[in-house]
Amino acid sequence: MNSIVLAFLLVLLLFSTTNNNFCSATPRLLALIKPNPIVLKYHNGKLLKGNVTVNLIWYGKFTSPQKSILVDFLQSLSPSRPPAPPSVASWWSTTATYKGGPSNILLGKQVVDEKYSLGKSLKDAQITALATKAGLGPSAVNVVLTSADVAVEDFCMNTCGTHGYTSGKKPDDKYAYAWVGNSGKQCPGQCAWPFYKPVVGPQTPPLVAPNGDVGIDGMVINLATVLAGTVTNPFDGGYYQGADSTAGLEAVTACLGIFGSGAFPGYPGKVVVDKTSGASYNAQGANGRRYLLPAMWDPATSTCKTLV
Repeated sequence: MNSIVLAFLLVLLLFSTTNNNFCSATPRLLALIKPNPIVLKYHNGKLLKGNVTVNLIWYGKFTSPQKSILVDFLQSLSPSRPPAPPSVASWWSTTATYKGGPSNILLGKQVVDEKYSLGKSLKDAQITALATKAGLGPSAVNVVLTSADVAVEDFCMNTCGTHGYTSGKKPDDKYAYAWVGNSGKQCPGQCAWPFYKPVVGPQTPPLVAPNGDVGIDGMVINLATVLAGTVTNPFDGGYYQGADSTAGLEAVTACLGIFGSGAFPGYPGKVVVDKTSGASYNAQGANGRRYLLPAMWDPATSTCKTLV
């Protein structure tokens, strides 16, 4: 199972600590350091291309407005008539540069479990069990979304969301799934940054969430991350960095903490700010929505691609 590791928090900590190896530095000094290029290698495995159905399992209590924010995001990924760039669709189009062409996201089933059938403290195995509630399909991704009052194993400790796969009756039958939790009450400084002050590193003012809900707008960032990781590395044979498929950087985790040009540890980069509401965003979506999406690694340039 691959996870959204909170690597950017470690980066913030390193650049805010003084010792024999690291010292505090200004953005100008950081700009003088040429980082090693990030390279995600393709490991000759199957990718999820063509029409990919995303089924949702709502675990816990979500309000109708909260559900609408997340559903509108999913419907913004592959719309028939996308809004003008920068848009959610133009962000997602980078996945088409990975081998196999585009991944067209279709919204499928929605399963609601408001009665917490497995309790409010879940283990990884229970997330997998919940994912199967939407059925299993070879070209589908079942996404479990947990509400703000649900604790999940390792949530807020070293992960904000995960993706993995489960096997069917035959050894070659593999089905992708993912999980993302609402961190609004449990750890917004870890999993909803930059809409909340980080727990470590530079304490720059947080951005205003584009849809007015820190927890849900944070979920959008993490949902975007796991979906990009799922279609480009669904079964541990796709694109990732390093030798360990379960710990290697993927399409978006390779670019953690970067939302716009000029980003550096503690600063998400240049984004668009609404003059009336003060909300920050970098992508337009369905039904007039606006979202803040992380950079994605571009195989064509081997760089983290931003929308603005």
